[in-house]
Amino acid sequence: MQQIFDFPVIPSFSFDTFVTCDGNLSAFRFARKVADQNDSEKLLYLHGPSGSGKTHLLQSIARNGFPYISLRQGVTQSQLMKTAASASGLIVDDLQSVPDDPDFKRALWQLFNEFHTSGRVIALAGSHPPRELVGLDEHLTSRLLWGLVARLDTSDDVSRRMIIKKVAEDYQIRVPDDVIDYILLTTSREVGDLLAAFQHLYRRSLADKRRITLPFAREVRESTPQDNLLS
Repeated sequence: MQQIFDFPVIPSFSFDTFVTCDGNLSAFRFARKVADQNDSEKLLYLHGPSGSGKTHLLQSIARNGFPYISLRQGVTQSQLMKTAASASGLIVDDLQSVPDDPDFKRALWQLFNEFHTSGRVIALAGSHPPRELVGLDEHLTSRLLWGLVARLDTSDDVSRRMIIKKVAEDYQIRVPDDVIDYILLTTSREVGDLLAAFQHLYRRSLADKRRITLPFAREVRESTPQDNLLS
């Protein structure tokens, strides 16, 4: 029976669908190296704010047949060990959510050691640089610096525009620049929120059978309760 935290890889989460920009290019290149079975690099740590693309890159690496584990999903020590037991790659997301449990932290450290010693792929991600991850085993913190480390930063509007345009292309629609500017102006700067706002607009355009234009985008925002805008 599949564990609830061992998510299937979302088809759109691949290297081909990742939108690169100045703020995430190094992370993208490092992830490609770790995913390449012929490359000697086997250890990667990614960090950055929510919505910056960490999960996308980890899921892209996981397409090689590795289980993807997110610590935000309430993973227990036994589940962690069972999932990683026969895996050829250790993919762990959301290290900032590591449980405040000494046994769990020791288990994670043990897994890291086993995978690193055997030369297997290790790709991890968290919201902060290694030394700023509160509560992580100090041995693991120092080991994260042994491999490739990269920050993802999509805080500039150029990157945000590129990401929204890429998602629109995935939906096979063209979104006018003034609509993208309006979304940026009226929505939280978090990439996840921007994409949620765009997807809400897209669903409304399908339901109403209308083209996405600036007047329509304004109408949708004005007619949608703010609490539901990103739902």
